[in-house]
Amino acid sequence: MNEIRQDEETFVIRGAVFEVYKHLRNGYLEAVYQEALSLEFAERGIPFQAQPMLRIQYKDHLLEQFYKPDFVCYGKVVVELKAVRYLPDEATAQLLNYLATTKMPVGLLVNFGRPDGVEIKRFVR
Repeated sequence: MNEIRQDEETFVIRGAVFEVYKHLRNGYLEAVYQEALSLEFAERGIPFQAQPMLRIQYKDHLLEQFYKPDFVCYGKVVVELKAVRYLPDEATAQLLNYLATTKMPVGLLVNFGRPDGVEIKRFVR
């Protein structure tokens, strides 16, 4: 049941992503897409935090270093944005680290930089 709920939530997030891409297409910097997606999330009533500071735990210690994903939606879906022609392996590793660190169940890696359309990869922890 929880997995079905997460699928519904990522479906709604993807709809917002496609709406932003429909209006902006590719060619902008990541910050432009992040700002536009913030507006779209708000317009659609999607609960989100933009660039939350996520603490990293090492054994029993909280490190001073932190992760800052582009968005956390619904309190459990990490959304990381890119605006590059091709996603490097490091982008996937970054999102997987966010999921491992936060123990959040789902992540979306969104790339607005492809010339043939927006790319969205879904990862489950």
